[in-house]
Amino acid sequence: MKNRTLSLALVLIGLVAIVSLALWTGCSRTSDSPVAPSLSENTGLTMDNPHIRAAMAIQDRHTKRLMADPDVIGTATTLDDNGKPAVMLLVTTQRAFDAAPKVLDGLPTQVVLTDKIVAMAGNTAKQTPPIQLGTSGGWRYDLANGYCCGGTLGSLVKKGTTQYVMSNYHVLEADIVSGGNGRVAVAGDPVIQPGLIDVACNAANAQNVATLSGIKSLPSSNVDVAIAQVISGMVRTDGAILGVGTISATTVAAFVGQKVKKSGRTTGLTRSTVSGLNATISVSYENECAGGAAFTKTFTGQILVKNRASKFLAGGDSGSLMVEDVATNPRAIGLLYAGSSTIAVANPIGQVLSFLGATMVGI
Repeated sequence: MKNRTLSLALVLIGLVAIVSLALWTGCSRTSDSPVAPSLSENTGLTMDNPHIRAAMAIQDRHTKRLMADPDVIGTATTLDDNGKPAVMLLVTTQRAFDAAPKVLDGLPTQVVLTDKIVAMAGNTAKQTPPIQLGTSGGWRYDLANGYCCGGTLGSLVKKGTTQYVMSNYHVLEADIVSGGNGRVAVAGDPVIQPGLIDVACNAANAQNVATLSGIKSLPSSNVDVAIAQVISGMVRTDGAILGVGTISATTVAAFVGQKVKKSGRTTGLTRSTVSGLNATISVSYENECAGGAAFTKTFTGQILVKNRASKFLAGGDSGSLMVEDVATNPRAIGLLYAGSSTIAVANPIGQVLSFLGATMVGI
């Protein structure tokens, strides 16, 4: 999620403008399932696993009906405490929690009580160029209605031979109305490091490191991504990420129980595990740093990650690249963009790169 600062009082705010999920976990509900033999991490529980695919089919079959209730804001495929596939339901009221089904077509459910999901920046210092990524940054003019904003410049991608810094749409390109600051984000605008929230809302205290591509993934696509073309000499050409180092040029699919890590503006280098696949999530967005007109986007096929006490992902970490938790040249798994005190959400990296027509910069 993106962070914003009140420019008059210079007050740093936590989870704002775009995913402010304040989740807490409800009880797990389990039962024997005829389609759910006990599984372990070693069985390769990606979305290609036949047991996971069977569970996803059940989840998808019921999602539209379940989410017709406005208090049900998401579903996902997960594992229960016995290592069997289950359907996760995200609900916003005790009424919906109590009314949630215990079983769907023989598959147990796990119900999570959460606040409304709105879109979600540690590594805040100004670096000597060429900079490493996993760092504070954002659109140079990202301020409106007395606030300034920023997030994480997460990783490096390339299209052909041209390199781009990758982050989220809501970090770099979300200002599409000229209300609070008299301008909108357009191709060629500077992207700075650190972001405005870490330089007292004064862009003169930051440095231009890239320029916006003008690609706006939302509201039409299924990913929250934006890229900015690197200014020569300002970003390490190997795509090194603070605390992670260089990554692999190849990617890997998520699976339940997978160990992951990320480096971001607010919480720095953190680790967690994947808790759900194929998530359908409704997310509320603003069209400016603060106070812009809102829209709601429902994403499908998303990755959920454990985020107890916001230790993995916090406000301002949006745009961080999620990679596998290995020591050397980890492979990218997803692009983080939303979170709460219990759950973080990522776009699958394959969807992101396909939308951009890009590849990861790595070894």
